[in-house]
Amino acid sequence: MKTHNNLQFQKFRITGDWALVTGAAGLLGVEHCRALLEAGANVVMVDTNSERLRETQGIVTKDYPDSSIFISETDITSESAVSMLHQDLIKKGILVKILINNAAINPKYKDFTSNRSRVEHFELEDWNKQISVGLTGAFICSKIFGTEMAKNKSGVIINIASDLSVIGPDQRIYKRAEIAEMDQPVKPVTYSVIKAGIIGLTKYLATYWNESGVRVNSLSPGGVFENQDPDFVSQLSALIPLGRMANPDEYRSAIQFLSSDASSYMTGQNLIIDGGRTAW
Repeated sequence: MKTHNNLQFQKFRITGDWALVTGAAGLLGVEHCRALLEAGANVVMVDTNSERLRETQGIVTKDYPDSSIFISETDITSESAVSMLHQDLIKKGILVKILINNAAINPKYKDFTSNRSRVEHFELEDWNKQISVGLTGAFICSKIFGTEMAKNKSGVIINIASDLSVIGPDQRIYKRAEIAEMDQPVKPVTYSVIKAGIIGLTKYLATYWNESGVRVNSLSPGGVFENQDPDFVSQLSALIPLGRMANPDEYRSAIQFLSSDASSYMTGQNLIIDGGRTAW
C-alpha cells in the first residue's frame, strides 16, 4: 500500500506563523507556547511577571533555537497598552495570525486560607480585578488583534476556558476539617463566571467574524497536576473517570489542532478535555 508520510500531519503545521499567548509565563501558558513552537510557529509571549517571562523565554529558546520568540511585559487590561504592543509588533514586521487568550487569575488550593473566597465575604475589588484580567483582557486582545485578522481575512483565536465553565465547582474538595462550615474556603465565584463568559465571548466572536476568515474556539482544560496537596489531588481524581489530573503537556496537541488547518471547519465550539469529569 502506498503511503504519504510527508502529508500525514501537514494540516497541523503552522510554520512561520506568528502566535501571541497571554499569561505566557504561567503553567499552561508555557505549554501553549511549546505546542505552537513544536508546530513551527513563532511566538510572542505576553505576561506581567517580567522575571518569570524572561526566565521562560530562556527555557523555550533553548528548546526551540530555530524559532523566533519575542516577549512583552504588557498589561492586557489596558486597551492602550495592548494597542501599543500591536503597533510595536507591526513595526517589527510581526503579524499575529494566532491569538491565545490564556491570562487569568486562578487562585490555587494552597491559597484558600480564609473565608474571603466565599460569596458572603468576597470583595468587589477582587471581583473587578479578576474579571478585568480573565475576561476583559481577552476581549481587548480579541478586539485589537482579531480586528487585524478580520481585515486580512485570516486568523485563529483560542480562548482558554475551563471544565468549570460548564459545571459548578465541587466545593467539597476544598474543605478543611479544622475550619467551621461558614468559614470554609471555596473556589471563588469569579472563576466560574469568567470561564463561562469566555465561552460566551467565543461564540459571539465566531459568529461576528463568520465571513472574515477568523475562526474562534475555546479550550476547556480540567485540573492540571502541579504538586498540589495529596489529599486534594486524591479527592479531585475521584471525580474524574480517568482517575487522575492532567499532566501540563497533555493539552499541546489540542492547541496544535485548534491553531492549524486541521480544525479548518471548526468555529464557535468549546473543546472540553477533562479526563471525562463533565461526563459524570
